[in-house]
Amino acid sequence: MSFTPDPAARDLLPLLEEQNDRIGFVSFDHDDAFALGTALMKRAVAENLGVTVSIVFGEQRVFHAARPGTTADNDDWLARKFRVVSRYNVPSFLVSTKYRARGQDFNEATGLPINLYAAAGGAFPLRVNGSLIGMLGVSGLHESIDHDLAVWALEAARAASA
Repeated sequence: MSFTPDPAARDLLPLLEEQNDRIGFVSFDHDDAFALGTALMKRAVAENLGVTVSIVFGEQRVFHAARPGTTADNDDWLARKFRVVSRYNVPSFLVSTKYRARGQDFNEATGLPINLYAAAGGAFPLRVNGSLIGMLGVSGLHESIDHDLAVWALEAARAASA
């Protein structure tokens, strides 16, 4: 099934590609993951956002917290978004936006099962010196807001480590 290419998605691609290229770390460890996740959850509490936040290093979940209004479905969304980031080594929102810009459904175009892969915003690669070491994920709001929250937190963590 084909959809109409989305010009707004096409226009958003340069920003998402720039964020993907720019956001990385010289070092990032368990304590950094805790600080990042905690900062995100403090903002979620202050703004009464119903989100689940998770950070993984490989197969290890090193931070996980959920706010009221979320369910186990958010955990499933995070796992599916993380698989997209792991497979493509770019933010899940960049992947979903590329497919929308072309007027394609991600799962149909790739053949990847929807129950395992979700190209939806909110998961971002954690890279140290260019190498993928883990992922940050946010789930619970519109995909663009989940993505923006992840970018905000990553940028704040980069500024704090500079």
